[in-house]
Amino acid sequence: MEKRTDKNSYTIIFAIVMVFVVGALLAYLASSLKPTISENQRLEKQQNILYAMGINNNEETSAVFVSTEEAPELFTQNIKEQLVLESKDGQIISEMTRQEYMDANNGQEPYLIDIKKQKSNAKNGNARKLPLFVGEKDGKTVYVAPIYGKGLWDAIWGYIAIDKDMVVQGAYFDHKGETPGLGANIKQRYFMDDFYGEHLLTENGAFKGITVAKGNADPKNEDKTDNEVDAIAGATITGDGVTAMIKSDLKLYKPYFENLKKQSN
Repeated sequence: MEKRTDKNSYTIIFAIVMVFVVGALLAYLASSLKPTISENQRLEKQQNILYAMGINNNEETSAVFVSTEEAPELFTQNIKEQLVLESKDGQIISEMTRQEYMDANNGQEPYLIDIKKQKSNAKNGNARKLPLFVGEKDGKTVYVAPIYGKGLWDAIWGYIAIDKDMVVQGAYFDHKGETPGLGANIKQRYFMDDFYGEHLLTENGAFKGITVAKGNADPKNEDKTDNEVDAIAGATITGDGVTAMIKSDLKLYKPYFENLKKQSN
């Protein structure tokens, strides 16, 4: 006599039930963990911005964030303003303060703006929102901008701190899936530290960005006006991605700093 469990119908019914059970369980976990995930993302972005400003717990050679317990207070203390610039066709068409942006976007903080989505908007011909964080460190005003691009395997991103002359004051980079020991080293301190003091503009004020250069003639990075840093060996495509996102994203902020200079003269 054939067992009921040997029938194909039993297998199909069992599979359907398991799909519903597992699906319900995953939906419940996603829903219940969402606040925790969102909070972790919020703290991580605060840590990234602070790191780019030079507010971190770095050891001699290692990159170390401030703790998640310290981050909110340090972020409030050191970030004096969050601006949202709106860019279209290479021009800044509007500027919002943190409060103005939050009032118009259901209380969302500017540092939580989805940079990837904003880049997609620009490709579709829409205006792009550009967050800019105005901080103060050692009595000096520092501006931190997020950047986003593509490495060898997946997304790469970062934050660049600059002064009013668009000279780099600090950098933080991260990635989603670059090769360990090669492209993944963009988040190592020795690479990020190379950007400090590099100029984004040429001597005549044109935007040039910073090239991650293979065969750079300045391996000790002593020349800060050559618009180059030394590449990571074996990570050419990831380095090209860093170069591209710096040039494409930070160039959009140039009109803001030009206007800032006019106002200070």
